[in-house]
Amino acid sequence: MKFSIVAALVVVLAIGCESSSLVKRDIPAEIETLTKYFQDAIEKVKSHELISQAQGYLEEGKTQITPLTDKIQEHAEKIQEQMKSFVSDIEKQVRPMADKLQAQFMPLVDKMEAQFKPLADDLQAQMEQLFQTVVDQTKALLPPQ
Repeated sequence: MKFSIVAALVVVLAIGCESSSLVKRDIPAEIETLTKYFQDAIEKVKSHELISQAQGYLEEGKTQITPLTDKIQEHAEKIQEQMKSFVSDIEKQVRPMADKLQAQFMPLVDKMEAQFKPLADDLQAQMEQLFQTVVDQTKALLPPQ
């Protein structure tokens, strides 16, 4: 519809300009100009049509995909609910074994800590003494201030 209005307007303007002109014109150049103008107008109309077609396709695709995404969401929620009960069952089975294992290892850990604590304290004391000796000897080497 826009194209026909534009075309009619261009034809009217061309006829009006031609009839009002008293000087001789270069007709092939005017025809070429009009042809180029019409081609540009047609391209613009086509591009608008292509854009509206693309938008239509996108909307159609969206309406087709929406029910699928809803179904996927429902299935995902069902799977999540099933997994929650599955994980809960596994946790119920593993928890007693983990507690038993921890109960068996805690005395061993406490015994190892009791043996290593004096060794660690002794090592720390020796390192502090060594550090203090190095500091004292370094001070002795420095010239008096």
